[in-house]
Amino acid sequence: MNSARNQALLWYAQRVSAMVLAVCVVVHLVTIIYAVRGGLSAAEILGRTRGNWAFGGFYAVFVLACAVHAPIGVLNALGELRAARGRLARFVAMLLALLIAMLGLRAVYAVVA
Repeated sequence: MNSARNQALLWYAQRVSAMVLAVCVVVHLVTIIYAVRGGLSAAEILGRTRGNWAFGGFYAVFVLACAVHAPIGVLNALGELRAARGRLARFVAMLLALLIAMLGLRAVYAVVA
């Protein structure tokens, strides 16, 4: 189950998700700086995000990249512990991926819808 092919796919997925995350973080920080310098309140920010599905799409990509990237890192860290290899490590990583995706996408929906 832990074949070289699977390891290569995980490595590739983590690197691609890292590239997506890098772009998302920069856009997110620029957006925060713009909002803070413009003196926008939380209510004004939410007013601008309501119904803005482009905003929602961007943050959905951000969330999904996190849901790919973080669990692979956790899987690698758990793999270095003797007690947490194999099924347990994969279960924890999958659970983390599902939690990040579900909670993150729910938050995006709450801000946009």
